[in-house]
Amino acid sequence: MKKMIKGAFAALFATMLMLTSIVPAQAEEPKTPDISAWAIGELSEGEKYGIFPMEWYYDGFRTEISKERLDALLAKTKDKIAALGLTKRENYTPEDVSLDTSRGNIINELYKIISQYELPVGDSAVAYMQERSILRGSAKGVELERNATTQDAVIFATRFVRDTYDQVQAGSKGVAWKVEKNGNKVYLLGSVHVGTPDIYPMNKKLLTAFYEADALLVEANLMDMEGLQYFTEASMLKDGTTIKDVVSQKTYEKLLKVIEKYGEPAEAFAQFKPWTLASYFANLSLSESSGIPADIMANSGIDMYFLTNALLSQKPVIELEGIKAQADMFDGLSPEAQEEYLVETLDSILDPDSIEVKEGDLVKEWLGHWNKGDIKGFAESFNTQEQESNEFNSMLFGERDKNMSEKIAKLLESDEKGTYFVVVGAGHFLTPQSILFHLKEKGYTVEEFYSEPAN
Repeated sequence: MKKMIKGAFAALFATMLMLTSIVPAQAEEPKTPDISAWAIGELSEGEKYGIFPMEWYYDGFRTEISKERLDALLAKTKDKIAALGLTKRENYTPEDVSLDTSRGNIINELYKIISQYELPVGDSAVAYMQERSILRGSAKGVELERNATTQDAVIFATRFVRDTYDQVQAGSKGVAWKVEKNGNKVYLLGSVHVGTPDIYPMNKKLLTAFYEADALLVEANLMDMEGLQYFTEASMLKDGTTIKDVVSQKTYEKLLKVIEKYGEPAEAFAQFKPWTLASYFANLSLSESSGIPADIMANSGIDMYFLTNALLSQKPVIELEGIKAQADMFDGLSPEAQEEYLVETLDSILDPDSIEVKEGDLVKEWLGHWNKGDIKGFAESFNTQEQESNEFNSMLFGERDKNMSEKIAKLLESDEKGTYFVVVGAGHFLTPQSILFHLKEKGYTVEEFYSEPAN
């Protein structure tokens, strides 16, 4: 169905920017998380696993964990390990332990989770956790008798999940390629700009390539505050003009119905341009059809994951386009194309039965292929979605892919040797005139990231 793919592309390829530009206008006062500076990196990783809600940060995170919280954390952690599908030990009977909230008891509970599987875990919970660097000491020792804080418990669980996935060589592989030339190396990772906890942790080989790289390259750095301010300003109407003034009465009435459906105040959206509103409500629709809150989908986005880790590891970030360029790209759509985009988004929300393939189902399918590293399956799913030849889809692809490929080629030809990790929307690698197409046209050999090296 032609109309369906436009809305899907809009939500997937613009979602992070849209959420960043419009949501602050309605957000509550920001809160300060109660976390230790040394724990930020590991907590950021654990957030993605979905084993604890981020709301915990703002409510006694560094005080003694409650039994209720501990039970919830252990249950989610157990599910995360069960998702690996490991072989269970026959006649396994877990050892009874005290149900308190001490650090030692949490270590024992995590050990019970892993001990039921056919893995070399030894016969000592403490020894296993220390050997795997899940339990680490300080000048005071490992303090097993001390009551654990929520932060302690979350850190233990995060390390435990990460280590178990690494131990069995699991984790999402992504759709990825590599190109080498002139002593330079470029890793290419196709992203879906939204995500779910199911795609985390990521495969150790992929993360090793990222940390090996001298810089991260992205379409736009979503942490560029100046760029985000520019984007926000570009998304808004000026001189007292409102959305009612720039769209037809029929479109405006549909917009009011959608605003009412989501229980939002109409006045909060009066100053935003049609393309901004279309992207925002496409995200809400995607969240609704996926059953996952929009903020979680955005926070779980693949681009955001690597941008966050680049920031934490002080890795340079290079923009292939930039937030300002993307703002100008959307803002450059004709009034007719902007309203068409808005109408199709509104229609898909008001009449969901008219959509043959729900965006939530499509995202789930793509993330499933992404998880397995199934490039062929992802490409087939992506390219079988019929695309209209129109102003909106022409904006998303085509010339952008050519321009990005030229910037990547300059890195490959540079006399300053380096390794680079590129993360852009998967569609920019999978369409007929993609970045990969242009690189191959230039004579570069593009290999799949997980392919076996030639003998």
